[in-house]
Amino acid sequence: MTANLLHRITHNPDICHGKPCIRGLRYPIEFILELLSSGMTHAEILADYEDLEAEDIYAVLLFAARLSQVKSVYKLAA
Repeated sequence: MTANLLHRITHNPDICHGKPCIRGLRYPIEFILELLSSGMTHAEILADYEDLEAEDIYAVLLFAARLSQVKSVYKLAA
């Protein structure tokens, strides 16, 4: 299931400046995360963006979770 979800995340230098997007639809991962963090529910997002599917939102969350799984965090600037 996890691998299938991550296949929904695409990278194309010609779409959204190469940012990771959902199925090449020009919905960057960061945009969906911003909608979720603003308080929108999955149902509200799916209603507003009809070409998205529930699995797309789960894929975004899984992608973000994987990005946050780092071994160490270093301070870059004071």
